[in-house]
Amino acid sequence: MKRFPVLLSLITFFVACKNNNTPEVSGIPVNSRIERFDQFLFREVDTSNIPAAITRMNSAYPFFGTAFMEYILGLPSLAGQELNDSTGQAAVVEFKRFLRLTRPLYDSISPKYSDVSDLEQELKEAFQYVKYYFPAYKVPKLVTYIGPFDTPGVAVTSDAIAIGLQLFAGKDFSFYTSTEGQELYPIYISRRFERPYITPNCMKAVIEDLYPDNSPGKTLIEQMIEKGKRWYLLDKLLPETADSLKTDFTEAQLKWADDNEGLVWNFLLQGTDIYTTDPGIIKNFIGEAPTTTGMPEASPGNIGQYIGWQIVKEYAGKNPSLTPEVLMKTEAKKIFAEAKYKPR
Repeated sequence: MKRFPVLLSLITFFVACKNNNTPEVSGIPVNSRIERFDQFLFREVDTSNIPAAITRMNSAYPFFGTAFMEYILGLPSLAGQELNDSTGQAAVVEFKRFLRLTRPLYDSISPKYSDVSDLEQELKEAFQYVKYYFPAYKVPKLVTYIGPFDTPGVAVTSDAIAIGLQLFAGKDFSFYTSTEGQELYPIYISRRFERPYITPNCMKAVIEDLYPDNSPGKTLIEQMIEKGKRWYLLDKLLPETADSLKTDFTEAQLKWADDNEGLVWNFLLQGTDIYTTDPGIIKNFIGEAPTTTGMPEASPGNIGQYIGWQIVKEYAGKNPSLTPEVLMKTEAKKIFAEAKYKPR
């Protein structure tokens, strides 16, 4: 999806603010209808005539059909291509095989998502906040799919946000707890494969779309702050959502981080060069991990993003007139220097 310039002064909605400084957005029109591509594939596709089914799929889902073939299944899209040449025939065989092998997975997951009205409401509210802060942002199509387990839980295409239900089947789903599943997704990751994580993951995708991550190669402290900005913006888009869902920490890990914020910062200052660009050191503090090496077992992984989030909140608190758009574009070095972060 395309990034759009934001002119907050041209907002056409006269929006009042709640007492807690959370804007009132209920009057902002947003279409959050979820298109059920998964149901189309496994209920309506005629597997006895796959070429016709592919043509129909591309016609019914022009915003996702070809992307599904190319980026989810890794097959030629066959859009406008003869289906009877060698490439087309091979794709037809693989597509039919995918449908056959994935049908049991669909049958297992579909009852859990027969009704997605709650997700549509959650996403509507989230996108209303997106439109409040970024009025020129074009809300994409929303679509559910079921694909191979090694494909994304949320995929962003040029026209849609696609929700891969294969990664939201519930933490105790049989594949996740299997040996193969644990090799792909250890428990500290698969425990998050639950319905409440869908909307936060979609908003993380929106943030990535608005502000692609350009922090790799920067110093540790800069990367911490750049990633902390994302959680700060996520707070704005999901003001009523639990921090545990936004950070991916367990509630116990989040409490540990809150209780030990000052100790974590001192650990970083005394035991680490916060200006290092060493990828190995940075990886210990930023990114997926069950815990942070060198800290107690109760600590979460990705503690660097947590500290970056606190620094950004400190800076934002000292600059209350700052819009999220301006903050997201503010250099990490400036935020760090002016936040004067000194946790207890």
